[in-house]
Amino acid sequence: MRIVAFGAGGVGGYFGGRLALSGEDVTFVARGAHGDAIREKGLRLARPEGDLLIKPAQVTDDVTTLSPPDYLLFAVKLYDTETVAEICRPIVGPNTTVVSLQNGVEAVDILNGVYGADRVLGGMVGVATYISEPGVVTQTGKFHFMAIGEQDGSRSERAVALEQACKKAGLNVKLSDDIEVDIWLKFIFLSALSSMTALTRLSNGPLRTTPETRDLFRACMEEAAAVGRAKGVNLPEDVVEDRMKMWDGMPAEMVASMAHDLEAGKRIEMARLGGAVVRLGVETGIPTPTQALLCAALTPYLNGTPS
Repeated sequence: MRIVAFGAGGVGGYFGGRLALSGEDVTFVARGAHGDAIREKGLRLARPEGDLLIKPAQVTDDVTTLSPPDYLLFAVKLYDTETVAEICRPIVGPNTTVVSLQNGVEAVDILNGVYGADRVLGGMVGVATYISEPGVVTQTGKFHFMAIGEQDGSRSERAVALEQACKKAGLNVKLSDDIEVDIWLKFIFLSALSSMTALTRLSNGPLRTTPETRDLFRACMEEAAAVGRAKGVNLPEDVVEDRMKMWDGMPAEMVASMAHDLEAGKRIEMARLGGAVVRLGVETGIPTPTQALLCAALTPYLNGTPS
């Protein structure tokens, strides 16, 4: 199958790279030094289990040079969603399926508005990765997972085909019958992890073992879960406790990608992570004081390190 991965960073680079190594026809869309390095040296996935190299790697910085693929893996930062969706219009053909692999709970709706819901598969991924240098995506910790699914919960031919391709690539993938729940399960956790690791500049280890920060983390997730239920999402009753147990099993040195972005002086996704909890809380009448405080403290960094 032909796949275009728009975004060759921690998500698009990792999952697209694994699919390319398994024999799928994957083209990466990447710009600047990262794109140049992939073109010249290939895309390297630096993993604890051993590095993988996709070379030669198909890469472009201009989607207009591409023909419509079978699948467009949409793996850009949340703040770029609308802009990139418009850029990709020329390659979303009648048989192209757009797969959202982004953070947050609003990306699918945005893509629905651009392409129509019949073109869009919901998706959720989890992996601790970041661009450590141009052409290199580094994974911290060995875990990775992916869930994909039709928005109506049906088991479609296109979703099954992508699931099988991911399994062939050795990816931990689930074909979900309620992808909205899976997306929210990640969002509840990630909105807390992003705000907490970015604001404190600390990794999982000290955040978990310090009672005060552990309590803040739980409060962030409780607020997000309450907002999700108010939005009608069918979340498990024990979702917060389950996410806490999951957190305890993650690498002590892990931080959210938003923390990496903040440290690098880049724009951060706060507005559609913790900020979305606050905004959706206002819409649904759910108080979100913990996330509101954390977001307020991070606001000066929204567009990069303040000058």
